[in-house]
Amino acid sequence: VYEAVAKNKPLVERVVTVTGKHLAHPKNLLVRIGTPVSALVEYAGGMGDTAKVIAGGPMMGKAMSNTDAPVTKGTSGVLLVPESEVMRGKADTCIRCGKCVEACPMGLEPYLLAKLSEKQEYDDAERHYITDCIECGCCTFSCPAYLPLLDWLRLGKAEVMRRIKARSVKK
Repeated sequence: VYEAVAKNKPLVERVVTVTGKHLAHPKNLLVRIGTPVSALVEYAGGMGDTAKVIAGGPMMGKAMSNTDAPVTKGTSGVLLVPESEVMRGKADTCIRCGKCVEACPMGLEPYLLAKLSEKQEYDDAERHYITDCIECGCCTFSCPAYLPLLDWLRLGKAEVMRRIKARSVKK
């Protein structure tokens, strides 16, 4: 912000953290916007036995399907996750233990919202404040049944947001 205001400099570069357990040289790099993520990974030591590349952090980051994607103004980090840490446990039945509710910083009921999303009951999901979800992933990481709660919440939230937008256009 300082460079933009004081020096009238446009956003042309960004600090990006490239890290991972098996990365030879994890680094914070000042890179130009548009640089391919693959170039950053190669500079930091290469892919190695990486099974998943995440743009962002381990909790809120999104998996990248292609490392040829460019660095954008929103790119803050690239996390390389090894094969040994990628596999989720086999999803089991929810026992309503409440760990996801305790972990939710927004005070939501992730088990309920996920079930409503899975059953495509979007009106109920909206009434239970699914749009308040900040998609942090705490619920999924705390679930002893290995349920993909965040996945269902993201799908449900996107559909509810689409419906809200469609209602506002009709008015």
